[in-house]
Amino acid sequence: MATARDYRQRRRSRRDRHGRGLRGTLYPATLPAAASRAERFDALVLDALEPIEARWRHELTKLDVAVDDVPEVRENGHAPADGVLHDGAVPLSRLVPAGVDRTGLPTRARIVLYRRPLEARAKDPSELAELVHDVLVEQVAGYLGVEPDVIEGE
Repeated sequence: MATARDYRQRRRSRRDRHGRGLRGTLYPATLPAAASRAERFDALVLDALEPIEARWRHELTKLDVAVDDVPEVRENGHAPADGVLHDGAVPLSRLVPAGVDRTGLPTRARIVLYRRPLEARAKDPSELAELVHDVLVEQVAGYLGVEPDVIEGE
């Protein structure tokens, strides 16, 4: 036999505490507005990487591209690490060479783009797309040991 308490608990699990029902999504998942800032940035990186990868596909087979929200900044006074692209004191991206991890397993080289510093330096989405492209070109050029103009095909 169901008691009034059971009924209230069942009812509470379906509705919020103010009785207005469950909140749904604001936009359908098919619309671009439904994507988070991080998801839009990831798509922007993929769009910027596509023409570079199309031209340098064979040379970039052992390179990964990753996105991190913010860089880990240490205040130790040492010179900046190799492969780090800075804007002032804040890293925008980093090229991590291939190596060996703590457990002795080999790791692949990777470019890490830092989303928040890049977004902070762009005034609008088109400027952000251009900045991401420029940073990727710089880092891929550093990885391959060529000038950035060679990567762009100029």
